[in-house]
Amino acid sequence: MLYSILSRTAESHPDKAAVICGDSHFSYSQLKDRVDRLASGLESVGICKSDKIAVIHKNCHRFLEAYFAAARIGAILVPINCRLAPHDFVYILNNSQAKVLIAQPDLISSIFEKRGELPFLKGILLTEPDKTNKPAEGIFEYESLLKNAARKERQTGLNKDSDIGQIYYTSGTTGKPKGVILTHKNNWVHAEGTIVEMDLSYSDRWLHVSPMFHLADAWAVWSITKVAATHVFIPCFEAELVLQTIQEHGITLSNFIPTMLNILVNFPETGNYNLSSLRLILSGGAPIAKKVVRKLIEIFGCDYIQTYGLTETSPFLTMSILKDRMKGLSFEKRLRYMVTTGRPFYNVALKIVKEDGTPVVPNEEDVGEIIVKGETITPRYWRLPEETSRRIVDGWLHTRDLAVVNPEGYVTIVDRKDDVIISGGENVYSVEVEDVLYSHPCILEAAVIGLPDPIWGEEVTAVVVKKESGELGEEDVIKFCKDNLAQFKAPKRVIFTQQLPKTGSAKICKFKLRELYGKSG
Repeated sequence: MLYSILSRTAESHPDKAAVICGDSHFSYSQLKDRVDRLASGLESVGICKSDKIAVIHKNCHRFLEAYFAAARIGAILVPINCRLAPHDFVYILNNSQAKVLIAQPDLISSIFEKRGELPFLKGILLTEPDKTNKPAEGIFEYESLLKNAARKERQTGLNKDSDIGQIYYTSGTTGKPKGVILTHKNNWVHAEGTIVEMDLSYSDRWLHVSPMFHLADAWAVWSITKVAATHVFIPCFEAELVLQTIQEHGITLSNFIPTMLNILVNFPETGNYNLSSLRLILSGGAPIAKKVVRKLIEIFGCDYIQTYGLTETSPFLTMSILKDRMKGLSFEKRLRYMVTTGRPFYNVALKIVKEDGTPVVPNEEDVGEIIVKGETITPRYWRLPEETSRRIVDGWLHTRDLAVVNPEGYVTIVDRKDDVIISGGENVYSVEVEDVLYSHPCILEAAVIGLPDPIWGEEVTAVVVKKESGELGEEDVIKFCKDNLAQFKAPKRVIFTQQLPKTGSAKICKFKLRELYGKSG
């Protein structure tokens, strides 16, 4: 099913630019030829329908090819966070039962040392020459495999809607990764939704900058190909490289993690680049401060959409797209809606409910959990039936994200259930406090957590990264928050650090902060 997206585009737009990746440029007919050869090569080393193909790789056209080649065979792709520790690689490869691994040699040196711990892994397909290890059985070279592979006609009717397309492992912001299943239909329906919501078209050029092992970017594999737009790749986020690529290749849109956008708006050279090709910037993967959005719109001069979603939902659940009648409002009034989490995404049923299951009042004050259902929602977790039963109840996925909703139907996330701080019997939502912290001119990054306290139960604690030019002390931060928040919401403690721990997808990792400062405090 998903492979047909590429085959149809290659047939209708064979000469259209499909890929720009460093010095590699391919048309859609050339991309399809490479995908077909990769699929044949994988079959020649024993990959069949429903086998797992893992990928550990930075953003690259080969990652794109792997998505489509797996779909052509009917195999299941397992994209893995390339920044994980060796024991995490072993856990995911074994848990998914991956049979082949496609990888960059420099990212998997630990895998070569742990082959004896990987009973399911039969082959490793290296995308670059390996200069550090001797040739060994079961080690193949990517381009050689493609060169020697025989092209075959695609089998028809290979994949059903319900067949598994990928298994994504959660980024670990709340603990041990879980395998999330997405089907061919999940991806297909989500692709149709993004095309409609963002008016994606043939003339677009998408920058793959968020990691392709994560759905912050991977959804675009299907959507951008479906409209015959152009995929432009950079290996990973670097502010200067992002700006150069936008200018050089006329990038029209991309999705950024909020930490990336915070770096870009504070990067001193941003104004020196011609970014006029941009029509839309998406932000997703974590909450973003209002101050960052304001600066972003001023600097980049294009439309902005905040998104919210989960790995379990393909990913989008909401988008802060303005209703037509809102577009004539003043900038400040438009901004009020643009910085919300947004209104429900195409074809998604979304409710915000209290503990007793009743809906919240749409007054931007009543807090409840977001629950969702629809054709883009995972059917289950991989090999976790109890977790599936706990999270999916009567067809509704319980997100564990807490939110309010305004009278216009725009949702705003206030916290995760796991991150709510209960201090002196009062609920403190970390996102609200973080938004205030980000408005301070001397603060670059911030995270708010609750730490154990014998008097308050939990102590509201701000972990802060100062800007290089910033002069800031603990009392300054506390007073600033008290001036802009209810007193009980202001941090009672401020910890200054050089950097915040992040997941491979650049989300701030709060459970690691709680572990670190809960022990040291």
